[in-house]
Amino acid sequence: MTASRIWIKHPLAIFTANDQDASGGLVTENGTIVELLAAGQSPSTPVDSTFDAREHVILPGLINTHHHFYQTLTRAWAPVVNQPLFPWLKTLYPVWARLTPDRLALASKVALAELLLSGCTTAADHHYLFPGGLENAIDVQVDAVRELGMRAMLTRGSMSLGEADGGLPPQHTVQAAEEILADSERLIGRYHERGAGAQIQIALAPCSPFSVTPEIMRASAALAEHHDVRLHTHLAETLDEEAFCRQRFGLRTVDYLDSVGWLSERTWLAHGIHFNDDEIERLGAAGTGICHCPSSNMRLASGICPTVALEAAGAPVGLGVDGSASNDASNLILEARQALYIQRLRYGAEQITPERVLGWTTRGSAHLLGRDDVGELAVGKQADLALFKLDELRFSGSHDPVSALLLCGADRADRVMVGGRWRVIDGQVEGLDIAGLIADHSQAARELIAG
Repeated sequence: MTASRIWIKHPLAIFTANDQDASGGLVTENGTIVELLAAGQSPSTPVDSTFDAREHVILPGLINTHHHFYQTLTRAWAPVVNQPLFPWLKTLYPVWARLTPDRLALASKVALAELLLSGCTTAADHHYLFPGGLENAIDVQVDAVRELGMRAMLTRGSMSLGEADGGLPPQHTVQAAEEILADSERLIGRYHERGAGAQIQIALAPCSPFSVTPEIMRASAALAEHHDVRLHTHLAETLDEEAFCRQRFGLRTVDYLDSVGWLSERTWLAHGIHFNDDEIERLGAAGTGICHCPSSNMRLASGICPTVALEAAGAPVGLGVDGSASNDASNLILEARQALYIQRLRYGAEQITPERVLGWTTRGSAHLLGRDDVGELAVGKQADLALFKLDELRFSGSHDPVSALLLCGADRADRVMVGGRWRVIDGQVEGLDIAGLIADHSQAARELIAG
């Protein structure tokens, strides 16, 4: 059992994501933060245990707002290593269609474990493949999240526009609208938790303009409003997608989003690269969020998200690792480093600071998921923490500990707490046989590719 009242004291450095002074550490009680302490302060009442954090940089638990867990099975697959998005997808769709519940369970567990070890405590996954036998894919993911002890926004994705009707996916990977909406209703009713401390939440996530019909977009928006859940999709990732929208709908991507009732603060979008100035202003006015996925965007040569312009317009910005076949990792602290550097290419060093990027990875990402109980260190927030040591050779000679996490390339948390419970201790996931997981997952990956 976890002690009910814990003082995590005297950190080497602490980033709260809200400029509060917590240089003396913080106190957690029954899963939430109950005190932030300035230097020299002690807890107001006795604690059950203490953790000396003098060798640790403390961050709010990192939040990943876009992923495809199942893609850990197709990392670095030679036929798609050098392909851009559309041919990359068309080559991989038939492989992914061979997913089974057991393979998805292993893929999800690997993605979650890798995220957790990188300091991530909350993850959003976008699962849109439901071939025969995998109708309960989201249920499989729920079990994996609970086993790892993390929080997740599991999005019920969908594809309803196959090749026969002018879409990109092969016909055997799409579902009928009635089936999609019925399962969406079921998942919300069964799993969606509300309020502070929620572990499992459900969102609705038709995949992309080139794989779903406008009808399923509109129906999903209506269903999300009825049940008060969030909406997610890919948008403006590539110029090919822009051309598809113009040809099929006679609209640019943001116009299309508006036409199906998605231009709202309920929505967050993956990628958001190819927007003009007017579209950025409209997204900001609507409060629509954008998940920046720098590694994937570089890997597929898609472009650079206009993060600063989006924020200036009022659109919240978060961070995501994207699928592990276009990244090809599930490491969120390394993703933050990548975001720092690619955004400096666009906006310069003065505007893109380590603190700003860590803000996207914590508080900004929480905003995208509609959560105000995670993403920062403050009294009343969930006790979700990521603690990093700077004792490796790569950090020797570094001076500013928070900046060193990104500039020197931190890639693994030493400790991670979720809801007041340690889930990573000494760089190891509690209760997880990593070697056994790797062996089983690698075998499943070989079998998936072999067909």
